[in-house]
Amino acid sequence: MKTSEIRKMNKDEINSKIVELKKELFDLRMKQAVGNLDKPHKINALRKDVARLKTILAEKDGSEE
Repeated sequence: MKTSEIRKMNKDEINSKIVELKKELFDLRMKQAVGNLDKPHKINALRKDVARLKTILAEKDGSEE
């Protein structure tokens, strides 16, 4: 997910996307624990996407004050 796409979203969309990605990350971790994970690199990519979303959300919160 590109930062330019994230910056176009409003706060509610960003929060819902964070929740969605965290659920997907949880599912991937469960598959990894069981040993059924085909693409382990997706875990790292999802973690970075969540970090990007949280960073831009914090920027938006700080700019409104």
